[in-house]
Amino acid sequence: MHIGILSRGPNLYSTRRLVEAGEEHGHEMHVIDYLRCYMNITSAQPQVIYQGESLNDFDALIPRISAKHTSYGTAVLRQFEMMKLFTINSSIAILRSRNKLRSLQILARKGVELPVTGYAHTTSDVSGLLKMVGGPPVVIKVLEGTQGNGVVLAETKKAAESVIGAFRGLDANILVQEFIKEAKGEDVRCVVVGEKVVAAIVRRAQDDDFRSNLHQGGTAERAKITPAERKTAVQAAKELGLAVAGVDLLRSSRGPVVLEVNSSPGLEGVERTTGKDVAGHVIGYIDKNINIGKKRAQRAKG
Repeated sequence: MHIGILSRGPNLYSTRRLVEAGEEHGHEMHVIDYLRCYMNITSAQPQVIYQGESLNDFDALIPRISAKHTSYGTAVLRQFEMMKLFTINSSIAILRSRNKLRSLQILARKGVELPVTGYAHTTSDVSGLLKMVGGPPVVIKVLEGTQGNGVVLAETKKAAESVIGAFRGLDANILVQEFIKEAKGEDVRCVVVGEKVVAAIVRRAQDDDFRSNLHQGGTAERAKITPAERKTAVQAAKELGLAVAGVDLLRSSRGPVVLEVNSSPGLEGVERTTGKDVAGHVIGYIDKNINIGKKRAQRAKG
């Protein structure tokens, strides 16, 4: 098969590993910089053009779209979807996961356990907002932040009021969440591929931080997850429509709660920590589902 990877960085660990895994499975792998693509969006013959050539011979796509370029990246992906190309994560699923508020609302509607969360923009009723999520300490997030950026722990009411006031001055939308103190600065990253957790790590914050993101200097070790954590991770990915996802959980006194769902999880930390071939699982998912699609098409013709 010809498999395309929509990625801006051919030398990035995750992209390289997906290329290696695909070639090990006997596929031709192509890395496409989606920002250098342009599109013909006519209904008769939709096209994606890259380096002067039409990209019409792929069998499947692996989107690795950065948060910074979500809008254009998903537009390119949508164009491939118009061409009836198989993609492991759809454009709409990626957009759902990138919108923190929308993703939390979808998960809440489906009964997935979450931290108690408030959402605000210009409210002057800060006391009411804090009371709603259980009072300080609280975690305050800028809605557009990624990799632990734009996230502040406010330990007192005064500190929370100050942070909310500052974000309000930036005309920012904010999420205010309960602080799960029993998590002790740890979260669990579960990588889900095709409704199965294929690898999991525990990420720990630095001593002077509460954010466990590896980009923020956190450390990681292989995790042994519970059946409840496995079920929650799989359900969170499924409800957002993601076949491949990184689901971040906190271990609370009431069980696992979903912190965030990532549609393009980095592979380096989880593969090196666990020794698992996550990239191989992604390629295996494509192999299996492409074959299922072909068999269904043959049955329909028969």
